[in-house]
Amino acid sequence: MSSPAGRPRKPHTDGEPVPAPDFATRSFSREAARSAGDVTELLDLMWERTRHAAAAPASSSQLRLMYLVEGEEGVRMRAVCEQLAAAPPSVSRLCDRLQAIGFLERLPCPASGREVTLRLTAAGRLHLRHVRDQREAVLRQAVEAMSDTERHALAEGLAGLHARLVAAKGQDSHPVPTASPSADAAPTVPELPRVQASMRPTRMA
Repeated sequence: MSSPAGRPRKPHTDGEPVPAPDFATRSFSREAARSAGDVTELLDLMWERTRHAAAAPASSSQLRLMYLVEGEEGVRMRAVCEQLAAAPPSVSRLCDRLQAIGFLERLPCPASGREVTLRLTAAGRLHLRHVRDQREAVLRQAVEAMSDTERHALAEGLAGLHARLVAAKGQDSHPVPTASPSADAAPTVPELPRVQASMRPTRMA
């Protein structure tokens, strides 16, 4: 991958600022996607560092499963496997661990006695709230350092990106693998941007 000037593109690290898109030599969509990818990589590192510093009981893979279950109360195990593109044994191990720490419960499926549904416990929901509070505190500090114009543009852009990602997620379907080496090796599901109400742009006449 090359930079706009033809120089090799260095991998982004959390110690370096994300370079501003060069709209003079690249298409808007390509540069925006590249910048979003850089920010996502940086946030992944920051979230993992925060999780380790807080000695969080749930791993990143377990958090991804919890997000899915939270978004669809009583979701079937098979549906979670499909959305994570993970083998049932791997998802089952994730559920075992979450159930052991009191964050998840399995319930019989009302429509099929051969299937189970998943539901977060009150402790599981509280944990997700704490995780989001920690992450939003980090983001708020960065956002508050931006100008009003930058904040409005960011909020509007994230709202549009969120809508497109949700639409793409709804159209995507993944076959359920038959095997997976480990529970934590399941493919990642990107976290969607959560736009705060205070960041939304004011309506223009």
